[in-house]
Amino acid sequence: MNKYFFGITDTGKSRDNNEDSFVASSLTDDQLILASVIDGVGGYHGGEVAAAIAKEEILKQFNDRPADPIAKMISAFAKANEVIAARKQAEKELSEMACVATLVLADIEHNQFYYAHVGDTRLYLLRDGSLVKISKDHSFVGFLEDSGRLDETAAMAHPKRNEINKAIGFSDQMTSDESYIETGQSPFLPGDLLLLCSDGLTDMVNKQDITSLLLQGDDLAKKAENLVAMANENGGRDNITVVLVQNNKKLQQAEPTKPRPVQQSAANADSTKTDSNIQHGHIPSTASTQPKRNHWFTVLILLCLVLLGTTIFLFLLTQRTAEPAPAVVQLPEKIVKNSQEKLLQDAFDNAVGDTVVLSDSIFKSPVLITDTLRIRKDTLYVLARGLVLQADTSYKGAALSMLSQAKLLGLDSLQFNGFATAVSISNQALLLKNVRFTDCLLHVKNSLNFPDQQMVSAGFPNILLSNSVSPKTTNPNNGAK
Repeated sequence: MNKYFFGITDTGKSRDNNEDSFVASSLTDDQLILASVIDGVGGYHGGEVAAAIAKEEILKQFNDRPADPIAKMISAFAKANEVIAARKQAEKELSEMACVATLVLADIEHNQFYYAHVGDTRLYLLRDGSLVKISKDHSFVGFLEDSGRLDETAAMAHPKRNEINKAIGFSDQMTSDESYIETGQSPFLPGDLLLLCSDGLTDMVNKQDITSLLLQGDDLAKKAENLVAMANENGGRDNITVVLVQNNKKLQQAEPTKPRPVQQSAANADSTKTDSNIQHGHIPSTASTQPKRNHWFTVLILLCLVLLGTTIFLFLLTQRTAEPAPAVVQLPEKIVKNSQEKLLQDAFDNAVGDTVVLSDSIFKSPVLITDTLRIRKDTLYVLARGLVLQADTSYKGAALSMLSQAKLLGLDSLQFNGFATAVSISNQALLLKNVRFTDCLLHVKNSLNFPDQQMVSAGFPNILLSNSVSPKTTNPNNGAK
């Protein structure tokens, strides 16, 4: 392949087949590069089929320079989604197949790149020795890592790291939800290097080691091969795919401009003129005449201050005399939670890490709620195993409420019955999976707070119901992801 772009895929050390695919091709004389990494999902055979379909649709869409690159990328993903969905209907053995993909169009001539992304393949930009992650992982663990709640080491070892909530072939949301496909455009400067890769690389090799290998002086083919080799050395638990694209233009270096002799002469002339003035005693006087003091005016000011102070004192004395006796305020009766509520609150407050599993041997469903259960932890994922929260007949508050220090709450397999408000949040992230609401007046209350007296620009997307959150590992016996 051309030295300005290179792609490679490897089965790894633990898989029997390779469900990854990639694109690395030139559209117009090496000035327009099409690159993509596709990672198949859904069984021993299904993942390969889905990845092959996506690659075929991408190549069909990009046979020359597009007028609108991002629109073409969205069209390619949407068409692949349509074909995969039809194939799943026709062949039941492929009913679980899907794929995740990152697609890039690098316009070297105009120093720009465009990208589209769905899933947990990744796009990085290497510039001036620094590696920056461009795409966002569409998964629970990816969100934790991208938002800084998990460091890279913890994310690589997290048990849910392979669970994704977006993929090509999951559902028809891709056509109805404009935010389903992540897209963007960014400068692609001379010397910049783009890395597209599957999670087979990033689950095995950390960002620091990836950066070190990319900075070595080898050509792109050698860089890619070194990345694959390190992933295999660290375990090679998955298929590994790497595509590199480089802006091969030479870096422009600006030369410093020398000062012009005319400016120097002018400065010397000004200096000479100043020295001459000083020598002949032409120094301007800066002394000013001191104003005469007016003693009568000072006395008048003092009298006014005394009069003002006396007036204020008399006013305060009158107000204190007329002040009524303080009213007796009756404090509301403190609500005492039942034992199951206390256990739930303790489980939320004392969860080890970011996940709490509610055991059905401890929590007897339904749990009667008489007061709000408060979420205080920064990040909490609640695996409820079908637990039912039932509102007390006299309780009108929320079942769960995220306090200000909480940033992300995930609820899995939880049911709410009879609440005025089931979950209350404020500018916070809430993830729902297999959650059911019964006879609740308000399912989720989101109080949005904006800076006072400042201009606000915001969008409020529609919430689309989906059952598409799926683990990439669908069958541990066949080596599929």
